[in-house]
Amino acid sequence: MTDRRPSSSSVSERVLPAMLALFVGSGCAALIYEVVWFQMLQLSLGSSAVSLGVLLGTFMGGMCLGSWLFPKYVGAHHHPLKMYAYLELSIGVFGILVLVTVPLLGSVYTAIAGTGQFSVFLRGIVAAIVLLPPTLMMGATLPAISRWVEATPRGVAWLGFFYGGNIAGAVIGCLLAGFYLLRVFDMTVATFVAVALNALVGGLALLVASKAPYEAPAAGGAIVQSAPGSRVVYFTIAMSGLTALAAQVIWTRVLSLLFGATVYTFSLILAVFLVGLGIGSSLGASMARSLKDPRSALGWTQMMLCVALAYAAYMTNASMPFWPINPQITSGEPFLNFQLDLMRAAFTILPGAILWGMSFPLALASVVNTDQDPARLVGGVYAANTVGAIVGALFASLVAVAWIGSQHTQMALIGISAIAGLMMLASAADEKGKGRSQVASMILLVLVTGGAGLLARTVPPIPGLLIAYGRYTATWVGQNEVIYSGEGMTASVAVTRTPNGVLNYHNAGKVQASSEPQDMRLQRLLGHMTTLIPENPKSVLVIGCGAGVTAGAVSIDPVLSAVTIAEIEPLVPRVVSTYFSEHNFAVVQNPKVRVHLDDARHFLLTTKEKFDAVTSDPLDPWVKGAATLYTREFFDVVKEHLNPGGVVTLFVQLYESSDAAVKSEIATFLDAFPEGVVFANTIDGQGYDLVLVGQLDPKPIDVDRVQARLDDPANAAIARSLSEIGVYSAIDLFGTYGGRKDDMGGWLAGGQINRDRNLRLQYLAGLGLNLYEAAEIYRNMSAESRYPEGLFTGSPETIEALRSAIQRTHGR
Repeated sequence: MTDRRPSSSSVSERVLPAMLALFVGSGCAALIYEVVWFQMLQLSLGSSAVSLGVLLGTFMGGMCLGSWLFPKYVGAHHHPLKMYAYLELSIGVFGILVLVTVPLLGSVYTAIAGTGQFSVFLRGIVAAIVLLPPTLMMGATLPAISRWVEATPRGVAWLGFFYGGNIAGAVIGCLLAGFYLLRVFDMTVATFVAVALNALVGGLALLVASKAPYEAPAAGGAIVQSAPGSRVVYFTIAMSGLTALAAQVIWTRVLSLLFGATVYTFSLILAVFLVGLGIGSSLGASMARSLKDPRSALGWTQMMLCVALAYAAYMTNASMPFWPINPQITSGEPFLNFQLDLMRAAFTILPGAILWGMSFPLALASVVNTDQDPARLVGGVYAANTVGAIVGALFASLVAVAWIGSQHTQMALIGISAIAGLMMLASAADEKGKGRSQVASMILLVLVTGGAGLLARTVPPIPGLLIAYGRYTATWVGQNEVIYSGEGMTASVAVTRTPNGVLNYHNAGKVQASSEPQDMRLQRLLGHMTTLIPENPKSVLVIGCGAGVTAGAVSIDPVLSAVTIAEIEPLVPRVVSTYFSEHNFAVVQNPKVRVHLDDARHFLLTTKEKFDAVTSDPLDPWVKGAATLYTREFFDVVKEHLNPGGVVTLFVQLYESSDAAVKSEIATFLDAFPEGVVFANTIDGQGYDLVLVGQLDPKPIDVDRVQARLDDPANAAIARSLSEIGVYSAIDLFGTYGGRKDDMGGWLAGGQINRDRNLRLQYLAGLGLNLYEAAEIYRNMSAESRYPEGLFTGSPETIEALRSAIQRTHGR
C-alpha cells in the first residue's frame, strides 16, 4: 500500500484541529456569498420559481462538479494544504469579480433576453458564467483537504468532522448575513467580509502548510476503484440528498406561513437545518471511527428518516399551527418572536437534519478503501449527495408541490427514504452471508417496509386555515369558512368566507385583499386613479393580480385598449377568476386583458413595451423578495417604460408595518418622483393604507376634466364602481389627499432609501410585521399636511370645494 500521509504523523495530528477551524471560516464565507449572490442575481434574473431553480441548480451543480473534477485532474503530488489555500484565495478573488460583473452581465441579459422561453436559456448562461467558477472551487475544498488524511476509518472520521465544521461556519455565515451584514450594511460590505474570511483562511492554510511538509505518494500508487458494493452506497447517499433538500423546500414553505415569510424567517430555518446537519455529521464521524458495519448504520439512518419526516409533517400541519400563540402579544419585541420561531423550527427540523448529517460520514466509511485516493473517495460521495440534492430541490420546488401538494410530496419522500434504507440494509445483509441471520434480517426488512408505508399514510394535509391565516391560525379557528386552498409553484393561496358573506383572498399566510369596504375602497381608488389622472391612457401595466379588484377597476375604463397583469404565481389568476369575478369585473376573462406569468421586475427589465400608466399592488414589503418592487432603481425602470405623460400608482400599507418601513417606502418613491403625491384610505379618519401617485411629466391634476369623465355616460361603469366605495365625485376622489414631500419633510427626515444594493425595506419591514400602528403612523405622516397649492387645477368653485374637502380630511 502506498503511504499517503504527511511526512510526520505527529505533525498531521497537530494540524488536524487547525484545519477544522479553517473549515469553519470557509463555510462562513461560502454562506455569505450564497445569500449575497442569490439576492444580487435575482435583481436581474427575477424571483420566479424558474429563476430560483436556475440559480439553485447552477450553484449546487458547480459544487458537485468541483468535488468530482478535482481528484480527476489535480494530482495527489500537490500539497493538500497549499491546494486548499489556493482554492480559498481564488474564491475570494471571484467574490470580488462577481460583485463587479453581475450588474454588467445583468444589463446585457435584460437588453437581449425578451420575455419568451429563450430567456430561460439565457438565465442559465448568465448564472453559469457568474456562479460556476467560484462554486467549482468551493466544491473542491473538501476533496483537496482530504488528501491530508488516510483512507481509514480514523481518517474518514476526520473528514466527517471537517464537513461538520464547514456546516458550523455556514450557520454563522447564514445568521451573520441575514441578521446583521445585510440588515445594517449592504451586499458590497457583506461580500468584502466574505473575501476577508477567504484571505484569512487561505493565508493561515499557507502558514500551516509551511510548517507541515507533505510526502507525495508514488506515481501510480493510488487505485481508482471503490470498495465492493459501493454503488448501493452512492445511490443511498444520493437519495439522502434528494430527500433532504426536498424536505427543506417544503418545510421552508410551510414554516414561512407559520412564522411570516420574512428574510429573518428564511435565515432562521436555514440555520436550524444547517445546525442539524452539523450535529449529525459530528455524530456520524464519531461513529465511523469504531463501527464494524457502517453500511447497516447508513441503512438504518435512512429508515429512521421515515419517522423523522412523518414527525415533521405532523408538527407543521397538525400541531404547531394550533399552539395558543398570538404574535400581537409580542409584536413590540421582534427578537422575542425570533426566539419562539427558532424553538419551533428546531422542534420540526432537527431530528431529520441530524440524520441527514450522519449519512455523509457513514457513507464515506461505507465506501472507504485503504488503497484509494481520499480525494476520489470524498469527491464521489459528495458529488452523489449533491446530485441528489439538486434533483430534490428542483423537483419539489418546480414540480411536486404544485402538482401533487406538499402532503403527497412528503409521503413520497418517506417512500424514497424507505427504499434507500432497504437497499442499503439488504446489501449489508448480503455481505454478512447466508443463514439464519440473513433470514431474520429479511423478515425484519419486510416489517420495516410495512411500518414505513403506515408512516407515509399518517402525513396530514396542510390545513387551509394555515394557508389563509399563517401565524394567526390559532386565533381564527372556527370563525371563517375556508372555501378554497391550494399550493402553487411560488405561493400558497386560500379564499375564505366570513359568516356575513365577505370574501377574503389570502397569500403569504394573510389576507391580501377582500370584499370588506375598506379593502374595496383602496383597491378601486388605486385602479381608478391610475386611469383617471393621465389624459388619454391606452395601455396599463398592473403589477400583481391579487384578487383582481385593482386590475378590474383599471379594465372597465373604456378608453383603454390593453391591460397587462404581471403575476408571479400561476395559481392566482385561476383562483380569483373563480371566486372574485363579481368584485373584479371578471377581469381575467376580459379580452383586452393579458396575464403575463413572471416576476414583474423581470418582466419590465426584459420587455420593450411602454405603458401610459403602471399600478403596483405587490405583496407586503416584509415578504422576502417583495422589496425589489420598491427600490429606487426599480422606480427608474418603471419610468423608462412610461409613455410621455405617464402615471405610476403604488399601494402602501400602514398596518402590519412600522414607522421606519413606511417612511422608507415613501421616501424612496418621492426620491424617484419628487413631485409625487400621497392619497389616504382612512377608516373613521384613522390611517389604514395609502395610494402614492407619481407622474413622468409632473403637471397639475385637472379636477374638472376628471369630473367630466365621470359625468360622461360612456364612463358610467367607473362612476358606479366609485360610488360603491363612497366616492361620488372628483372632489371626493382627490379629497383623500394625504401629503407631499414639502408637507412631510420633517417626518421623512432619516427615512432610508431602499436600493438594489441593500434592499433595506425588507429588513425594516421584517421587524414590524406584527405591529398595528397604522393610526399613529398616519397621524405623524400627515401632521403638517395642508392644501397643496398648485397640485390641482380647475374652476375657482371646484378648487374651493376641494380645499374644503382636504381640510375636513385633516381635521382643519
